[in-house]
Amino acid sequence: MNELEEIVLAAREASASDVHLSPGAFLRFRIHGSLESRGDAPLSAEECEGLARTALGGRFDDLARTGEYDCASDIAGVRVRLNAYRVDGGYAMALRLLSERIPAMSELGLPPVVADFPAYQKGIVLVTGETGSGKSTTLASIINEINLTRPDHIITLEDPIEYVYESARGLVTQREVGRDTQSFSAGLRAILREDPDVILVGEMRDLDTIETALVAAETGHLVFATLHTQSAADSVDRLIGSFPEDRQRQIRTQLSMTLKAVVSQQLLPRLGGNGRVLACEVMVVNAAIRNLIREGKTPQIENSIATTAALGNVTMDASISRLLRSRLIDARTAASAARDSDAFLRQGR
Repeated sequence: MNELEEIVLAAREASASDVHLSPGAFLRFRIHGSLESRGDAPLSAEECEGLARTALGGRFDDLARTGEYDCASDIAGVRVRLNAYRVDGGYAMALRLLSERIPAMSELGLPPVVADFPAYQKGIVLVTGETGSGKSTTLASIINEINLTRPDHIITLEDPIEYVYESARGLVTQREVGRDTQSFSAGLRAILREDPDVILVGEMRDLDTIETALVAAETGHLVFATLHTQSAADSVDRLIGSFPEDRQRQIRTQLSMTLKAVVSQQLLPRLGGNGRVLACEVMVVNAAIRNLIREGKTPQIENSIATTAALGNVTMDASISRLLRSRLIDARTAASAARDSDAFLRQGR
């Protein structure tokens, strides 16, 4: 067993989500959101380069040429998303350890209404949040539920591929940007000619990708995608704002007709320090929300979410409040994650 395999297995044993290797610094594991040092001495530049060469093999030349390299691979039987990059003094790596299996939706602590998403036939579903908020895991659990229950062609477009699906009742085809296609926009345009029923877009990064996703949803496909936004309202504004001003009215109308739901996530430290728990805002689009999107009244979306709890909708602060009442998080954590932080600080007095 080589040194990199030993590091990854130790990280898995420690329940780490990420591993950081950087010249002149101690090996670090991210455990429950915080970095912890490992080892008796800092890593040397030679050690870090050797670990990068082990991880990348023949692809190390691409790292040396471009300065960074992103991929996913199996190391000691652990699925890892890996980013290697050049730094002052040598090479560094960040490794994200992925689950060995795709969790069932019931295991994630998602609001009950999310269990309806695998039955959707068309439209767009967004899962949003900052890096490390569990977006990929939520999407993987939804996609795999479709795979297990529907005779559909599911195509994923990712950078890189994280979770690997085994076709069940559905047929799952996975494509990786940079390996199987040049870009998200090019890959998504090609997907529309590959007879898909369900499409997963790893990230809607540019106008072309967003526009093609809207077309896919309009033409009867079910599209899942991620955004780095903090709320349903922010997600709507981000999509609309990607287009030139003279097109935004048309795009608002288009989005109001195709958007099915938005899930916005945060992972918060569990009370007592043993792991993290999911705080989750959900917006299932109804006629009132559709009208707000069409008319550009996104500041009113949060209030509409709050008043449609009967649909299963829940605001982020309501989700955080539920975690606080259940003693899963403390008031300071709640306040730091909430939009109305003062209300949660008062609860902690």
